[in-house]
Parts: sequence; C-alpha cells; structure tokens
Amino acid sequence: MMEHMMEHVMGHMMKHQEILSVREVSFGYRNHPVLQKVSFTLAPKDFLCLLGPNGVGKSTLFRCILGINTGYSGNIFLGNKNLRTLSTRELAEKIAYIPQYSTPVFGYTVFEMVLMGTAGSHSLFSSPGKAQKEAAHRAIERMGISHLSDRSIAEISGGERQLALIARALAQDADYLLMDEPTANLDYGNQIRVMQMISSLAQQGYGILLSTHNPEHALNYANRILVLKDGKVLSEGSPQTAVDRQVLNEAYGVNVRIHSIEQSDGSYLVCVPDQIQ
Repeated sequence: MMEHMMEHVMGHMMKHQEILSVREVSFGYRNHPVLQKVSFTLAPKDFLCLLGPNGVGKSTLFRCILGINTGYSGNIFLGNKNLRTLSTRELAEKIAYIPQYSTPVFGYTVFEMVLMGTAGSHSLFSSPGKAQKEAAHRAIERMGISHLSDRSIAEISGGERQLALIARALAQDADYLLMDEPTANLDYGNQIRVMQMISSLAQQGYGILLSTHNPEHALNYANRILVLKDGKVLSEGSPQTAVDRQVLNEAYGVNVRIHSIEQSDGSYLVCVPDQIQ
C-alpha cells in the first residue's frame, strides 16, 4: 500500500507551498467567545494535531480557515495572501477538508466520490475530463484502495471510507489538508492504518492540521501539537514539549501519566490513568 503512495509524489512536493499563518484569531457567537487570540503556523511537511475537550473551538477554527466563518477578528494568511481575499475556488486550490467518518446517504462509487474532489478544476457546466479522471485514479491508488474503485461507498468499511475521503482531498491537489477527527468511530486497527497513512502524506510534503480526541495519536504521529482550552492556546510545540501530565490534567481534568515503551524501531508513548477503578 505504501508503495502506491510514493508514485506521483515528487510532482506534489515540487509545488510552491506558502506557510499557513493563523494570527490572533478570535471568534464568538453573539456574546459567547469561542476562539480567543489563537495563533500558530503550518508549513509543508508539518503534521500539527489539535487536542482539547469538546467545545474548545477546534471545529470553529477549521471553519474560519475554510472561509465558512467569516466574522472572526485577527487574520489568516497563506504566504502573503490574506485568506479573506481569496475566492472559494482559490481557497480550494490550496486547502482541502476531510470530514469525520459518516454514514453515506447516496450510493456513489469510490471513484465517483473521489472524482468530486476535482470539481474546482473544471467549469460548473462541464463534465470531468481525462485529466480529472486521471487525478482521481492516482489519488485512489496512492491510498491503496484501487480495488474498491467501483464499489459503493455504502458497502465498504469505515476505515476504507475514510481513506476514500482522503483520496478525494488529494484529487483536489491542495497543499494543506484539514482533518476533523478522521479516526472517530473507527476500530483500533483502522485508526492505526489511517494515522500511518496521514503521517506518510506529511512526509511527502503536505501540511496537515488534524483534530483528535486521542492524545496518543498526537504524541506518536504528529511533529507538532496545539492544545486548546476555553478557546485559548494552552500549549503548543513538539510532542516532547507541548504535552505532559500537567497539560493533560488541565485540558481534560484527569490525572494520567505518559509512559514511553521502547521498541526496535523507536519508542511509543502511551497515556495511563493514575487510578483505574
């Protein structure tokens, strides 16, 4: 599967990628603040995980970056371009969104759904052409799910469906991938497979911003972690510096210890509660 992903990679890595810069972004509904002066940067090859309990603003932050929530204060830049000045199509050329796992309503095939990711590269009234179909096939191949191309989205497993959603984003040919809890509702094996695939995409040159409720995913796969609490940045940095016992206690209200398990190919970090009753 990983061999498939290396094909056509160099073409993507050679694209000019500007740094995504979120600068003191605040957003609220009526008089209820959700985000309060959140700042961070995301560069090519970055794998930045967002941690924090429900309601701290992770999804709101995504909607600000994607141009859905427009009433925020502060600024979001891509290189020297303010995202407020970009059209929907221009934004789609730079940033792709991968939603949470969901039960499909329509019986599209995997290929048809991935092909939808190319919609921005042809006019509204035209059908996808050869280039778009080739892009869809390449994305499906890179995810290692070519054997599922003609299967209905409704008939494949949750993990396979998540890989298809990522393939749709790759077909969009954006530089940055925003992922909202991509492993939610997946079984343990599929969680690992999806996280390994996402980590490989970052190594290939994509900038990835991913929200998760699993600190172990952030600690073991990301190269940077941003912890939000009450709409503010509680901690930010490398997995070694951004997350410790105190940060997890403050963010989630539980006492846990982080243990390192040594393996032949490196160490794996696990979070263990102080008391299991």
